[in-house]
Amino acid sequence: MPAKKSYAVGLEGVIAGETAIATVDKSGNSLMYRGYSLNDCVDNCIFEEVAYLLTRGKLPNARELEEYKAHMRSLYELPAKVRRVLETLPADTHPMAVLEAAAVTLGCIYPEAEFDSGDRTRAAELLIADRLLALFPGAICYHYRLHQFGQIIDTAAKDDSEILAKHFLRMLHQKEPSDDMVKCLDNSLICYSDHGFCASTFAARVTASTLSDAYSSVTSAIGTLKGPLHGSANEKAFYLIDSFKSVDGAIAGVKAMLAKKVKIMGFGHRVYKVQDPRAPILRDWAVKLTKGPHGRPELMAISDAIQTTMKQEKRMFPNVDFPAAMAYHQLGIPTNMFTPLFVCARTAGWMSHIMEQREGNRLIRPKGLYVGPELRSFKPMRSRL
Repeated sequence: MPAKKSYAVGLEGVIAGETAIATVDKSGNSLMYRGYSLNDCVDNCIFEEVAYLLTRGKLPNARELEEYKAHMRSLYELPAKVRRVLETLPADTHPMAVLEAAAVTLGCIYPEAEFDSGDRTRAAELLIADRLLALFPGAICYHYRLHQFGQIIDTAAKDDSEILAKHFLRMLHQKEPSDDMVKCLDNSLICYSDHGFCASTFAARVTASTLSDAYSSVTSAIGTLKGPLHGSANEKAFYLIDSFKSVDGAIAGVKAMLAKKVKIMGFGHRVYKVQDPRAPILRDWAVKLTKGPHGRPELMAISDAIQTTMKQEKRMFPNVDFPAAMAYHQLGIPTNMFTPLFVCARTAGWMSHIMEQREGNRLIRPKGLYVGPELRSFKPMRSRL
């Protein structure tokens, strides 16, 4: 008789460790970063404050925030060796692969000390976190502007007021973004900053549990985030929205997909059962930006029609990726950069989890339930048909 399956497929609901970084609260409908609600962070903070909170464990005071922003700006400029690597990558390299290459290269230029050297200090870990956060936006913009426009861009900070969201948009479009554009992107980075033991974060923690370096752990996370069932759902969601030419076409198309049991990307969530608290924040921005320079109100109507149809037909709500797709598109961001922006935000969470994993480390090595054949007699080659 086969063994009884006493496990959760996909580890759903399984507690794999403790964390003090982020959680969905007891209502199952809202997200907290180190005890602070996501909505409070969005309403009152910039992304740099949230990154500081996640990596340092507390909200910065005014002096600490100014020092941190200045520190981050000092790290914006891509090292020459990173630029040379980006210049050699093919023009059609996906920006996620660009980020993997950047992370690996940075790990070669600024290697982390071996775990038993005594030099893996918290200050050294924080510098890696800050460097990755500061340089990732420049890496994808540098590759994009070079290979799409033949333009070598300056990735250094323009002035003493530039925050990461503005820095990215200015590099991407090579002109000053509006205040609404900056605020929208900044809010989205806060929404994407952390989400507990999601697949990419767990991958980072698994790698960290082997006592590997932080760059390798982050690269593991980026590779995991590439998958369409995780980070790249925002790209797939936009391709779906953009495939329809009218509201009626979207309604009919989604119904036809549901009848064929085709998965609609950007809907439902393993953790949230009523709503994803991040979704309305980004939908509000998507609506507001229809009046911006990259606004497409007709596409917003199609997006809303898909959302309404999913609610009526399947009682499914949009997760963060569905409205993020529309918000990012209306910021003029190329679709293949949607998930890389997820990386630019989630690196704050990943590095926080890597540091937390190291504090009370135990190698993550789960069991697998064997369902193969019992011991069999070995057949020599002459006996195999």
